[in-house]
Amino acid sequence: MTVQTPIYLDYAATCPVDPRVVDAMLPFFTQMYGNAASRTHSFGWTAEQAVDNARAELARTLSADPKEITWTSGATESNNLAIKGVVEYVQSGAEGTRPHVITAVTEHKAILDTCKYLERHGADVTYLPVGPDGLLTAEQVAAAITPATVLVSIMFANNETGVVQPIAEIGKVCRERSVLFHTDATQAFGKVPIDVDAMFIDLLSMSAHKIYGPKGVGALYVRRRKPRVRLAPQIHGGGHERGNRSGTLNVPSIVGFGEAVRLARESMAEESARIQGLRDHLHDRIMAENEHVFVNGAYDHLLPGHLNISFAYIEGESLLMALKDIALSSGSACTSASLEPSYVLKAMGLDDELAHSSLRMTIGRFTTREEVDHVADALKRHVTRLREMSPLWEMVQDGIDLNSIQWAAH
Repeated sequence: MTVQTPIYLDYAATCPVDPRVVDAMLPFFTQMYGNAASRTHSFGWTAEQAVDNARAELARTLSADPKEITWTSGATESNNLAIKGVVEYVQSGAEGTRPHVITAVTEHKAILDTCKYLERHGADVTYLPVGPDGLLTAEQVAAAITPATVLVSIMFANNETGVVQPIAEIGKVCRERSVLFHTDATQAFGKVPIDVDAMFIDLLSMSAHKIYGPKGVGALYVRRRKPRVRLAPQIHGGGHERGNRSGTLNVPSIVGFGEAVRLARESMAEESARIQGLRDHLHDRIMAENEHVFVNGAYDHLLPGHLNISFAYIEGESLLMALKDIALSSGSACTSASLEPSYVLKAMGLDDELAHSSLRMTIGRFTTREEVDHVADALKRHVTRLREMSPLWEMVQDGIDLNSIQWAAH
């Protein structure tokens, strides 16, 4: 069977919009185009009902109350609203205090850059290290909590490696210490089961385009009871979304988000099993057919479709260029313009060379077995060719320990 190229294996960066999602959205562009805040006519009522229906779909997937869902433009805004919102609310009520936030060194830049901003504006932040497997422990979080700690923010699953953190255990520690717990669930939402009560989650960030919905729309779960979470809004003007986030709602995209969530929830078990089967097949072929390859992240703690592998003695960018008919990445889509090695992989203990030789392959709803085999064949062919061009690989083949060599500077 001939495989059509290019092949898309970058589902962690974004997903194609499911045609069923497009069908749900289309009427809200040209027929039911009302403003959801218009309360005096049927166009507004129809839009508001559609928004409420979508809100209920997200809430049902989290075992939450629809009133706890706040619409945003995407996960980056959700993360900003959650973290700045908590800290600035605390600061507004107790002038001169220095709230303390705990996060991890492997978080998405939307978390790390927000925390750096808060450090410049009167907050203290602790950045927890991860192990070589990419995992944190609840004990690390517990040890970092101080009387000034107001928020812990740990991502549900890493965007580069796919490593899923022990969210329920971390959440339990936070609840016992009366500290709010936020998780950036952008990669995990709709792919693995999430129960905000069972996992003691107080705030949770989501984005539609990671689950076959449109780009430019996201949401933030904000707990209303036990404890009630209060946020300082980041956008003012009109008091929409119960005062959390002002602005005219993007009704077509919200409808699309709701439909994408419904489809993901109803097919989660079957789809995850199929995608994980393809991922395992790709992993097994790569490991069997190539020498000196290493999986980055605890394999038994990965999202179903994620696979991050380092190919030693090869420059990752050279391998990406060779695989021009396959859409892959060498890290997060948000940092792919950088020539620096992945800060996530560096935090896990990889040296620059191995971090530079990594590829992130993410499988999704529309990936086929034939495409996976095509990728495995191409990797074997190009890895072999590029290594044959490398003097370092020749030395390794001769049994020379590269770490023992004294390199002369000229």
